[in-house]
Amino acid sequence: MEIRRTNHDELEEIIQRSPQAMFDGTMGRVSPTEERIKQMVEPLLQKGAYYLLATEKGQIAGWILIGPSKDSFTDQEIGFIYELYVADAYRGKGIAKALMKSGIDQLRQGGYPEVRLSVFADNHAVQLYEQMGFKVRTMTMRLPLEMD
Repeated sequence: MEIRRTNHDELEEIIQRSPQAMFDGTMGRVSPTEERIKQMVEPLLQKGAYYLLATEKGQIAGWILIGPSKDSFTDQEIGFIYELYVADAYRGKGIAKALMKSGIDQLRQGGYPEVRLSVFADNHAVQLYEQMGFKVRTMTMRLPLEMD
């Protein structure tokens, strides 16, 4: 397995595959279009975020999107993991953990004092994040309302 930054063509392929990645990551709650993905990702890329790509035998196995963010309370600049995805055929082989380690190392080298991420509470990746030392910092709670 190789992990490295994406080139232009690979970035385009990731954008095309990202609707499925978001669908999986949100546990089927969000089914975005490729256009919506672009609207979300392009501002991040313009602010310095980038993808690291995991490949096996020339095939895209997964990716992680990392970059800067700001703490909403203190305005401190921090590192952020915006997206982590491993294709179905490559799951269970340690690729997510390897991408996380590479992403964290890149953010550390970038001088960020902390790395954060957001994840749906029932996403199986929570276990990986906890194993890697991530702790719950804040929680967003919801109450679905019935419309009369």
